[in-house]
Amino acid sequence: MNLTEFNQSDRCEHFSCPERSVSPAVYILLYVCSAAVVLLTVCGNLLVIISVLHFKQLHTPTNTLVLSLALSDFLIGALVMPSMLIWMIESCWILGMDFCICIMMIGYFLTSLSIYHIVLIAVDRYLALSNPFLYTNKISVRTMCTMVFSNWFACVIYNIMLQYFNRNFRNIVVCPGECFVTLSDVLSAIDLVITFIFPCAVIIILYTRIFMIAKKHATAIRELNNHTRPKTQKITSHSMKSERKAAKVLGILVSVFLLCLLPYFIYSLLGDLIAFQLASFQKLMFVLYLNSTINPVIYALFYPWFRRCVKLILSLHIFKTDSALIKVV
Repeated sequence: MNLTEFNQSDRCEHFSCPERSVSPAVYILLYVCSAAVVLLTVCGNLLVIISVLHFKQLHTPTNTLVLSLALSDFLIGALVMPSMLIWMIESCWILGMDFCICIMMIGYFLTSLSIYHIVLIAVDRYLALSNPFLYTNKISVRTMCTMVFSNWFACVIYNIMLQYFNRNFRNIVVCPGECFVTLSDVLSAIDLVITFIFPCAVIIILYTRIFMIAKKHATAIRELNNHTRPKTQKITSHSMKSERKAAKVLGILVSVFLLCLLPYFIYSLLGDLIAFQLASFQKLMFVLYLNSTINPVIYALFYPWFRRCVKLILSLHIFKTDSALIKVV
């Protein structure tokens, strides 16, 4: 995750802090709206985390990925979004160099982590649809936990190594009011491939395959429905429908993520060809992080189990004895 390098003198010319021109009422409204976005992000993802952790029926391999993605989204909402929104409202970085370095490193780590969560979700859905019997027998919650921990560890190591080899690390903040991370041309190319081109190619290829498999399943289900069939075929038909629905919802999740991700990377990639503007860059970063707010909304719209869990959590039913065994699916 990077910003294309610019001449330092041009930067300082671009990034002088403008005086605030909005009225006090608008200024307060902007902060209230920002607080609402942060609260929605934190609380929405916290509800997903509590739901998957508490209710035993939700302890599945796919939901392990959903849990880990929600945790990374929760951390973005709690740690990164507040300072990013302050930066947007003030049109100037006012929180100091050390905090800038910390927030940028955390933000880039969590974004790369989310990208590879989406890759794992695509792999998980492809395996579940292409070979459901193998998936059921081989992919367990423990196996998926190992994959999730490996993903977190790999992203931590990658981001540490990226900045270790980045000779421009000392120039993270080069002008008053600026907060950016710049990479050398070689590292920028490597980072673009690792955090955008490769994962996006894998996601698109796998979801194209998933779409084709889902069409075959739909045809098979229609054929089964046209004939009297034994109980085992009914179970197979129900299982196929469940897997297709899961793939559809997670496909929406992936599509929204790519829509939020794409503008930032296009802007970073074309930084040498288009006029760089601080306000535009801030907005694109905000859209990128806004995906963390949207994900729980997608769960609420398309997952009945999530809506049931939210009702049980808000009504404090989860504190009752054996509440973890309540059927939510």
